[in-house]
Amino acid sequence: MPFITKKLHSPKYQMALTFLMDELGLTRSEGQRLIARGRLSQNGTVMCDQFGYIEGDCEFICFEPSTQGFKPMFVTNDFAVYDKPSGLSVHPHSRLSPYTLNDEIKHQFGDDANATHRIDQETSGLVLVSRNKKSEAVLKRLFSQRAITKRYLALVKGHLSESLDIHEPLFRNDHPNLLISMVVKVHPEGKKAHTIIKPLRYFPEHDMTLVEASPLTGRTHQIRVHLFHVNHPIIGDPVYGPEEEEIVRFIKKELSAQERLKKSGSTRLLLHAQSLEFEYENEVYRIESEKDFVKECFEAMNVDH
Repeated sequence: MPFITKKLHSPKYQMALTFLMDELGLTRSEGQRLIARGRLSQNGTVMCDQFGYIEGDCEFICFEPSTQGFKPMFVTNDFAVYDKPSGLSVHPHSRLSPYTLNDEIKHQFGDDANATHRIDQETSGLVLVSRNKKSEAVLKRLFSQRAITKRYLALVKGHLSESLDIHEPLFRNDHPNLLISMVVKVHPEGKKAHTIIKPLRYFPEHDMTLVEASPLTGRTHQIRVHLFHVNHPIIGDPVYGPEEEEIVRFIKKELSAQERLKKSGSTRLLLHAQSLEFEYENEVYRIESEKDFVKECFEAMNVDH
């Protein structure tokens, strides 16, 4: 687990923030943020007061990145790009989360490095990572301004013969029930969402189409919901298409790979972040994934290509 509990000892009565800064080399803002997140405790009681005092033995939960040797495919002085496999989360969901891409980011580039956007755990492909706080601010601003062009590949059910320009608002219900909160739907009260879908190749023997998807807005599950809405769901999607019972079992990790293959046609979501294009410090970058997505699709579908 990347989150570990360190046993610490404050030899005198002092501000907890000062103690953490001296003991762990944290900046003031880092110490305040981690105390506010409940990482420091004493005698089983979590300390959340940034101005609290501490003395004696205490415990501190910290993130210590592990590595599995997964390297970025593209690196500059300010940012890097990883070609993420399906199944690897970008960030830990909780303190109990196992290895994530964030482990490699922190291990290779240090604490100030961060993923500047997210893609779903099951989506493979490109993730843009800042190597310092300055580049993080710039890259996140570019994303918010829609100045970074993202293109995805997806394998969808049915024959799509013409391009689609989908303008459908998406609604996400923030609800404590994970099933309800994670599912997004087309709804007139939702946020504006715009996706362009272009067919690339039809596979008549399997009645499926390889498409390029360009999201012009950045809504949760946007490509998945829009393709489901136009009756061309992504093969292997565990949420948009299956019956509610299967969705619950997937969320609870009770659905085996073979069951999922039988019910959805694939052991993974067949969606891939294929390319990124943006301008950074007067230089234009066009970065393409090196993965053979179609080959990976057929392997996940357990059929010959």
